[in-house]
Order: sequence, then C-alpha cells, then structure tokens
Amino acid sequence: MADTIRDESTDWSTPRAMGALATKMGMRFLEVSADRSVATLPVEGNTQPVGLMHGGAYVVLGETLGSVSATLHAGPGKIAVGVDINATHTRSATSGIVTGVCTSVHLGRSITVHEIVVTDDQGRRCSTIRITNMIKDAPAR
Repeated sequence: MADTIRDESTDWSTPRAMGALATKMGMRFLEVSADRSVATLPVEGNTQPVGLMHGGAYVVLGETLGSVSATLHAGPGKIAVGVDINATHTRSATSGIVTGVCTSVHLGRSITVHEIVVTDDQGRRCSTIRITNMIKDAPAR
C-alpha cells in the first residue's frame, strides 16, 4: 500500500472511521485510497432468514467503500455525501467472506463515481454496486 492515499489522522481500522454499522457487520479494510479500496465482510451474521447473504449487506459494503474512497479524494476540509447508489445482485454467498473491490470511475471537483464488485470466496461475482458522492465543504465543528 505504499502508493495508497491515506489521511494520516484517520485509522480506517477503527470503529469511528468505519462507522458503527460497518463495525457491527464485521467489515475489515484491506486497502484504502481514492482510486481503489478493498474490504471484506463475513457472510455469517449478515444473512437473510434463509441463510443467503442479505442484499442490503452487499450495499452496506459498497456504500462504505465508495464513501471512504470519495472522502479521501475530497481532501482536507471536505466531505463526501452519497447522492445515488444502485446494486445488481447476481449470486448469493452462503458462507465464508465476501470481498468488495472499489474502483473509481470519475473523480471530479464536486462529484465522484465508484464501482464496487463484490465476490465470494471462490472469486465469483455476487453483486455490482455503483455509488455517486457529492463533495461538499465540511460543516464547522
């Protein structure tokens, strides 16, 4: 991760940086940058009643990755807020972990777009997510 853009004041492995929902779901960041971020999520604990990975869990993984990447692109004094997200689920994981790989599609001054591909332990695509974030000035504290 030598070329990874990193906000030195943020440790992306902490619950505060990841957010309470991502922490509760067991998300783990492996790589973090504006152009590419990677995280995993366990299937266990994130399933529908019939034992399939919940579609909303895929979306939480995608939105978290896309928002973190957009925030890093935004830079100091700015925040990224989601304005659109969509997902297409093509396979259901039933065990193990899923991995989300987030790549930038567009990194602009006011808008970012990221695509997140979520795969199962066998590398099979389970979900494709696209998120658009708006870059805004951070609110005064």
